[in-house]
Amino acid sequence: MNPGLYIVATPIGNLGDITFRAVETLKAAHVIVAEDTRHTRKLLERYDIHAPTLSCHKFNEASRVSAILDRIRGGAVVALVTDSGMPAVSDPGARVVAACRAAGLHATVLPGPSAVTAAVALCGFGGGGFRFEGFLSHKSAARRKRLAELAGEDAPVVLFESPYRVIKLMEEIRDVLGERPIFIGRELTKQFEECLSGTAADMLCSFSGRAVKGEFVIVISAAGGS
Repeated sequence: MNPGLYIVATPIGNLGDITFRAVETLKAAHVIVAEDTRHTRKLLERYDIHAPTLSCHKFNEASRVSAILDRIRGGAVVALVTDSGMPAVSDPGARVVAACRAAGLHATVLPGPSAVTAAVALCGFGGGGFRFEGFLSHKSAARRKRLAELAGEDAPVVLFESPYRVIKLMEEIRDVLGERPIFIGRELTKQFEECLSGTAADMLCSFSGRAVKGEFVIVISAAGGS
């Protein structure tokens, strides 16, 4: 395997979803650069992978870049992973990738599980494309403004949200977009996967009176409905 950066998609929940090529690459890596090494260790133990790990998250990514490039220049195979899904897509990794490409170092991607495409496939809002927005602002006013700007989109809009703000986001979607059909995928591919379809008001009713936990992917149908 040539020295370089290998961007490796990892399961979004079910550890059985990893690809054969991803396992082979992780086993061959001289170092695995991970968002949270403790989280990644569970995956590595499952597949008997013993490569050393190096943390690279949103707080230290900028300071890690030069060391990672030095390893590659020294002949190392460096695998880049995130906690789930594809690195550098609403997760750390983009700085490392950009630096490798700017330096003319080998960089390639191993595609695999994606919460975005999983939710788009499950929502049933049509196969004509979608707009990925990732996480909206933490500030309510900014989220409302962005939702209003997205109201006329002629393709479904995909959002990520944490359990700490998903209720507030549903209230904002209800207020800004009204009865627009939406889909929520919670804990996709995991033991307690939950898929909900309806309006934002329906979602608020569904979440009422219970603890809201897990990772959320929200798909807002295109203007005019699905």
